[in-house]
Amino acid sequence: MSASLESYGLIGDCQTAALVGIDGSVDWLCWPRFDSEACFAALLGTPSNGRWHIGPQCVEQSVSRRYRRGTLILETRFETPSGSAVLIDFMLPRGRASDLIRIVKGESGEVPMCLELVLRFNYGATVPWVSRLKDGTLRAIAGPDMAVLRTPAPLHGEDFRTVGAFTIMEGQTIPFTLSYGPSHLPVPPPFDAAKALRDCEKFWCDWIERANTAGPHADAIRRSLITLKALTYAPSGGIVAAPTTSLPEEVGGSRNWDYRFCWIRDSTLTLLALMNAGLYEEASAWRDWLQRAVAGSPTDMQIMYGILGERRLTEWQVDWLPGYLGSKPVRIGNAAHRQFQLDVYGELMDTFEQAREGGLSPTESGWDLQLALTEHVARCWAEPDYGIWETRGPRQHFTFSKVMAWVTFDRAIKAVEHHGLPGPVDEWRMLRARVHDQVCELGFDPQRNSFRSAYGETTLDASLLLLAQVGFIAPTDPRYVGTVEAIEQDLLVDGFVRRYDTESTNDGLEPGEGVFLACSFWLADAYIAIGRRADAETLFDRLLALRNDLGLLAEEYDTERRQQIGNYPQAFSHVALINTAFNLTRATHPAEQRAKGDVSDVQAPRPPGPPKRPPGSNGRAVQDANAAKVRRRAPSSGVR
Repeated sequence: MSASLESYGLIGDCQTAALVGIDGSVDWLCWPRFDSEACFAALLGTPSNGRWHIGPQCVEQSVSRRYRRGTLILETRFETPSGSAVLIDFMLPRGRASDLIRIVKGESGEVPMCLELVLRFNYGATVPWVSRLKDGTLRAIAGPDMAVLRTPAPLHGEDFRTVGAFTIMEGQTIPFTLSYGPSHLPVPPPFDAAKALRDCEKFWCDWIERANTAGPHADAIRRSLITLKALTYAPSGGIVAAPTTSLPEEVGGSRNWDYRFCWIRDSTLTLLALMNAGLYEEASAWRDWLQRAVAGSPTDMQIMYGILGERRLTEWQVDWLPGYLGSKPVRIGNAAHRQFQLDVYGELMDTFEQAREGGLSPTESGWDLQLALTEHVARCWAEPDYGIWETRGPRQHFTFSKVMAWVTFDRAIKAVEHHGLPGPVDEWRMLRARVHDQVCELGFDPQRNSFRSAYGETTLDASLLLLAQVGFIAPTDPRYVGTVEAIEQDLLVDGFVRRYDTESTNDGLEPGEGVFLACSFWLADAYIAIGRRADAETLFDRLLALRNDLGLLAEEYDTERRQQIGNYPQAFSHVALINTAFNLTRATHPAEQRAKGDVSDVQAPRPPGPPKRPPGSNGRAVQDANAAKVRRRAPSSGVR
């Protein structure tokens, strides 16, 4: 029986990540990258599919845990009748090798502990050959993979597992270091675990100190930013949607997808979250990743890419894993990468425009590529697509997809009007008006006073909440207010938002999924935009309460089971949390924002750009004075 997702904490080295259960078991780890084959896959199977457990031998125990403040260092405290001990888990941001480090520290009395290491490469299928080297190091090899374990604790092999028992005394520490390397190279060298812990703490504390998170939701923003940083593949700047695959959107269902890739869909909101927090270095790295990934012919543009920009994400099924809570199939790769989704062009153009507004790069950077993207959308915007939610049914004329085609032309026009870049602006204005007219005619249901999910449909989908955010319609327009109210009526479950009604939508899949957390944050943003601030605060507080004790969120929430579901932790959920928190801070404390020089409203911001450092300054005072006040720009032109 798999543990609940809430029971897991995240650790990582900004190239891969592991999930650690509250019982002290590492049940998921892909090495050496987020998208590599898992060597611990108990999350999707059983302990025999790979895990690393360290915990008290005593059944009678109480457990508590926390992250060290401002870090991704996880501390799990076990209290037993004979004493208490702390298990410290972390991964040092990647240097010479990838290391998973676990330190057991005695707090009081003495605690008998046990260890079980079950390494299973190839998603839990391959048992490695384990040997003990002359210095006592345990080396496990299978095909291209090698892992080495070092510890002073006594360990031995038993039934193709490495096991051991030891007692931790008050004031004593026992380190365990597991390092990964290619099997054809020398064994990774040993290192000082205590020094690695200090280095890791310094890395995270120094990093989060750069962020501007002032306000009533500072702690929630900081934890979400750290989570987002942990899901970043540092060598490329790409941000994975989640470090897991096939955690189901409905327990027992088949909506189980591989999320260890980077989605264009998430690009603008991710960039805004980073710029809102003043993290311009990370925002620039993400922008650069996007520009490299989509380089080439616009006709070949994908909705998602690998962490280095890889394009072939072939989907296949792992037949030997039973799936989380019996939810099959377990999928590796994602067939949706071949889909045509019109909205991603608008997302990309919006991201580049936001980057210019934020001063991330010279205005002409990547303009030739954006010209080609705009020309392509001019040819294909009238075609049906699969939509933002990657349906596996027939193509449709999704309303949000058409709106994002409008965004493509609108942001191209802004590049000319605001930044002096060359382009056929009169043609784009004509196309922008044509798309707007069509959406308002075919994508709007006058009987309900609401935009509809797709032309000719009577259903809704939550992406319509973004129509005011992207500037297609004013938030005060009765048609937008009516859309928000219709979504409340049709898509709310226990006060949270579903993406769409899977019972009445032909999406090519069996019906059923949880409420979508990012969409619920979008509803809070919509409440702010239409003046329902109290409702926004209430919904935001309820969403914060869904986080586990470590502040982590999955993709969805099962209101019947009262537990998180979907891939975990989910970058998009944390991005949405960050942006809503900043919007609420501005909406509920306008006097403070004006005192800092921000006189724009929630819907029409202008990014201030990265702070400049005067000679001799460490930059911190300047950064504080220019606290990030970035949000999605809502242009007025074209709005009716």
